[in-house]
Amino acid sequence: MLNITDLHVNVGDSQIINGLNLRIKAGETHAIMGPNGAGKSTLASTLAGRTTFDVTSGSVDFEGQNLLEMEAHERVAAGLFLGFQYPVEIPGVSNLNFMRTAMNSIRKQLGKSELSAGEFLKEVRTVAAKLDMDFDMLKRFVNVGFSGGEKKRNEMVQMAMLNPKLAILDETDSGLDIDALRIVSDGINAQRRDDTAILMITHYQRLLDYVKPDFVHVLSAGQIVKSGGPELARELEEKGYAAVA
Repeated sequence: MLNITDLHVNVGDSQIINGLNLRIKAGETHAIMGPNGAGKSTLASTLAGRTTFDVTSGSVDFEGQNLLEMEAHERVAAGLFLGFQYPVEIPGVSNLNFMRTAMNSIRKQLGKSELSAGEFLKEVRTVAAKLDMDFDMLKRFVNVGFSGGEKKRNEMVQMAMLNPKLAILDETDSGLDIDALRIVSDGINAQRRDDTAILMITHYQRLLDYVKPDFVHVLSAGQIVKSGGPELARELEEKGYAAVA
């Protein structure tokens, strides 16, 4: 599904990603861990199409398409979703309008008819209930006045509604209490299917206790320096990055 080969990315004059290689197949869940400044969020934003990051060499193939040649909205239509470490607030735009507009924009690019208001509301009510999200919150402006946990739960609703092929989740577990972590994890697990893939970026083992990855990778100085199974995350928790990488 996703094949990253010898990727190099600069931010300004600094090289952040330095020859990164990663392959993710459909049906797999991968976790990337690493110290601050290793390039984890840079990788996520580069895959999503953030234009301030300069890809100097390497390739990214997403289901046979050159991801790096696609605009951000084209990547979303192709099935890519990015969950932000710090979800932004959008005053003046309700969650419901935001999600319906996003869904219909994707459907238009794929040559599908738009969802009616009734169809959309029926679906979003079902998804919100599964994620323990008060429907009245979806009538509010996007993330405005939301707690950290509510913002992340809101992103899980968005992910479920957009139903991406590849979900990239950048520290989705940051700022969550125990109950919110469980609910968000349920949302991630619900996205796991044979035809989808998930890439989680995290600092902590606790998320991986709920969402058990197939593979764990250690990112250091812009490269994946070690890969393994879920036991690697536990080793990192016990010994730290320096001892393992």
